[in-house]
Amino acid sequence: MTVTTNSQTPNEAFVLHPGGTFSYEERSKPEIQSSRDVIVQVMATGLCGSDVHYWQHGRIGRYVVENPIVLGHESTGIVIESGSDVKGLAVGDRVALEPGIACNTCKHCRDGRYNLCQGMRFAATPPYDGTLARYYRVPAECAFKLPSHISLRDGTLIEPLSVAVHSSRLAGNMQEKSVVVFGAGPVGLLCCAVARAFGASTVVAVDVVPARLSSAVKYGATHTYQMTSETAEKNAEDLLVAAGLPGGVDIALDATGAEPCLNCGILALTQGGTFVQVGLGKPNLSLPVGQICDKEVVFKGSFRYGPGDFQLAIALLDSRRVRLDGLVTHEFPFTQAEEAFKNVAGRGGIKSVIYGPGVDEHAANVASA
Repeated sequence: MTVTTNSQTPNEAFVLHPGGTFSYEERSKPEIQSSRDVIVQVMATGLCGSDVHYWQHGRIGRYVVENPIVLGHESTGIVIESGSDVKGLAVGDRVALEPGIACNTCKHCRDGRYNLCQGMRFAATPPYDGTLARYYRVPAECAFKLPSHISLRDGTLIEPLSVAVHSSRLAGNMQEKSVVVFGAGPVGLLCCAVARAFGASTVVAVDVVPARLSSAVKYGATHTYQMTSETAEKNAEDLLVAAGLPGGVDIALDATGAEPCLNCGILALTQGGTFVQVGLGKPNLSLPVGQICDKEVVFKGSFRYGPGDFQLAIALLDSRRVRLDGLVTHEFPFTQAEEAFKNVAGRGGIKSVIYGPGVDEHAANVASA
């Protein structure tokens, strides 16, 4: 594996401009700012739906692309510099990056919910630059060693796996429970895998695309259901019949943000069931509130990931209770980053990865052991 340590090597970056155009630029190489910092050479970055949304729409909620910004936040790399107080990491270590830096002093941080920190500096969320560049700086606690059998390419999935871990933990005890997951994209598939790893006896994957449902079986789904254009009531009824759950499902995770899926999920829940909203769609949706009250449903929002989620995601991989084989379906060199965005926008495959500037993709595909 070739690692660039020459301080004169330019920090090439792939930059999104307001209005939706891209360019390649040379930026200043990040420097150690704290004795706890590490500088990482980015080897691979997975593309997320939020990256594509910023490109196509210029904003997500209150976060607006008003100035040029580097996208990307699902990354792995190799440590090339470390601060004097960094422990447990060394130059040359292969790491997955947790791309959000919290303030660590506000009430939410002190309460152990740093994902809710209002001072969070999250990569590729305006105005903060992301990881589609040669180098990136993070505090050491945001860099996690990769298991030896996980390649730098597949390690890019640790960030979305942490999203799945966080939402599944919010759902509570899954042991011997039934779980329905709406959406068989990357996060939905990982939710299926985590639910099974957490002991769910039944995991139903729901999508409108048959090919995605076929993939779900490989990642933990025990049953699949293809949504139709019928009413939410009819879809919920048919889903429960297909899964053999006449009394309703215990837990629903929605990774789509689509109103029909939310409605179907709430209707399919058993009394006292739990619904966790993982994905985002339109900001305002119509929901069957009467059903939520009648069943005393617990409805929770899930936002990114918090303390322990990255560590647990890596532990699930290390123990091989969750496997990532086959989730990365498209790979692009840094010089073809825009083509990668177009591929994701066109719903090509499951996961697309962009390699860092000058990275040998074959080397990034190989685990260290």
